[in-house]
Amino acid sequence: MSALHPQGISFMETDGKENPSNSALICGSMAFDTIMVFPDKFQNHILPDKVHMLNVSFFVPELRREFGGCAGNIAYNLHLLGETALPMATVGKDFSPYADWMSKAGVSQEYLKTLEDEFTGQAYITTDEDDNQITAFHPGAMGRSELNRVPKDAGIKIGIVSPDGKAGMIEHAEQFLEAGIPFVFDPGQGLPMFDGEELKMFIKQATWLSVNDYEAAMLQEKTGLSLHEIAAQVDAFIITKGAEGSLIYIKGDCLEIPPAKAKQVVDPTGCGDAYRGGLLYGLMNGLDWEVTGRIAGLMGAIKIAHAGTQNHSVTLADVKAEYSEQYGVLSRLKGF
Repeated sequence: MSALHPQGISFMETDGKENPSNSALICGSMAFDTIMVFPDKFQNHILPDKVHMLNVSFFVPELRREFGGCAGNIAYNLHLLGETALPMATVGKDFSPYADWMSKAGVSQEYLKTLEDEFTGQAYITTDEDDNQITAFHPGAMGRSELNRVPKDAGIKIGIVSPDGKAGMIEHAEQFLEAGIPFVFDPGQGLPMFDGEELKMFIKQATWLSVNDYEAAMLQEKTGLSLHEIAAQVDAFIITKGAEGSLIYIKGDCLEIPPAKAKQVVDPTGCGDAYRGGLLYGLMNGLDWEVTGRIAGLMGAIKIAHAGTQNHSVTLADVKAEYSEQYGVLSRLKGF
C-alpha cells in the first residue's frame, strides 16, 4: 500500500485491467489533495487594510495527502458497489503512488494517459479553525485531457463527463454522442469555465444532467433557461442539496429524495463524487429514480463520515443493509 494512503484498508492486488463490457467510462480529473490545518483564524493574521500587499505565512502542524480528483473518486465509489468503473484522465510523471493505490483497490487504469512532461493535478488546501479555506490548484496534466478519446467499440454501457480540462469536457461529450453511449453531464466546479451557449450544447447532448443547487442557479443564469426548460431536454435532471437531500426532475415531475443520515460528519470533501458513483450504479442497473436517488445520497452519507475522498470501505451488501435500515420496505418494493 502506498505510504500516502493513511488507511489500513485491504484489497486484492490487481493489474488494473477490467473487462469494459457493461462498464462506466468516467471522464474527469485525477489529482493529489494536500490538506493542511491552521490551528487559528486567518482573520487574526490578515490585515484588511493591507490586502493589496499581502505577505503572510501560516504554521500548519497538521498535514495529510489524499488521492482525489473527480474521476478517481467516482470510480472508487462505483467500484465499491461492484460495478466496472473505468476512469479516463490524463496524469503526470508523479502519478506512481496513486497508481499503486488504484492497483491495490482494484480500480482500472486502462484509460489513464501519462504525460511525462506534466505533473498530476494538485490541490493545496489550508483550512483554519473556522473552516475557512485558502486553496491553490495546479491543473497539470488535466489541462490536456482532450488527448484522451472516448472509444466507440469497447462495450461501454454508460459515461459521465465530470470536471476536467475545458477542451476535454467539450470533446468527450461530443464523442459520447457520436459513439451512441448515454452519459451524465455533471460539470461541478468546472461549470464557470463555460458560457451559456456551450452549456446549452452540453444539455442538448447529455442523456442526464446533474448539478448541486448553487450550480443549478448558475446554470439558469448563464443559459437563460428555467429549471423546467432544462429538464425538458434531458431524461432526468438531478439537483443535489447537501444535507437536504436532492431533487430529480423527470417526465414533467419533480421527485423529492430525502437525505440519508450520516453516522457522523467528519469531512464533506468528495461527497458529490460519492453521490455520482451511486447515481451511475442506479443507472447501470435500471433502478427507478426513487431508489437511485436514495442510493446516491447514501453513498454521500457514508463518505462524509470519513476524512479524505477514498478512505471509506463498504460492500454492496453493506449499502443494501444501510438502505433497508434507513428506508425500510421501499428497498423490497423497488428491487434493491
